[in-house]
Amino acid sequence: MIDPRVIEPIAARGWPAAESAGLGGWRLHASDGHSGRINTCWALEPPDRDIEIAIASAEAWYTARGLPPRFKIVEADAASLDLIARLRRRGYVSDTPTLTMAGPLVGAIDPEATIAARTCDGFARVFADPSFGHEADAAERLAALGRIPPPRGFALIRRDGAPAAVGACAVDGEWAGVMGMRTAPSFRRQGLARRLFRTLTAFAASAGAVRGYLQVDQDNASAIGLYEAEGFEAGYLYRYWSRPRR
Repeated sequence: MIDPRVIEPIAARGWPAAESAGLGGWRLHASDGHSGRINTCWALEPPDRDIEIAIASAEAWYTARGLPPRFKIVEADAASLDLIARLRRRGYVSDTPTLTMAGPLVGAIDPEATIAARTCDGFARVFADPSFGHEADAAERLAALGRIPPPRGFALIRRDGAPAAVGACAVDGEWAGVMGMRTAPSFRRQGLARRLFRTLTAFAASAGAVRGYLQVDQDNASAIGLYEAEGFEAGYLYRYWSRPRR
């Protein structure tokens, strides 16, 4: 079992928001409004004020930035369940259940893969493919990747000279986060994701990490199956809470 109080701060550093602030043990993250993790309040530890005042303060912080208030909550203890109950009374509903997994770094760098400290045009072409979403979402996520502090690695696999699959790794002490795994539509179902994952875990080990973590949508069975086959296990679940848009 991995402790969210350990992993969540590491994950925040590994996927940096454009702007961050704090309310005691709550962390406020904001960017352009697309990626959940960098546009939500992470309720990690108790806030520095009354809980209802803290909720109102977080709502005001996001409203001032033109973003809808949204909370990221790990259902781990009585405090998180109390917060959820309070948000429900305010009209919040949950979405996007996300699984955090962790495991050993036992991969090997693929001979067709390259790893660099920065993204390149080929990386951006795969990552921003329209099949993954709209252009503004991709731009926000690429900007977040660019803010990852070193050591970091951006892996790219080409097939017949064309960029085919990409992924990123953020190393933070003994932990390494694997993220941004994407395969271009014409190269899917060829085993590239597995090869890329092994390349990233090998890079992380070479940079001094001993354990890896990742976060994946709970309903992405194929990705979860791949990670389990590589030795990663489920740790904990979190959900986003927001008011339905009218």
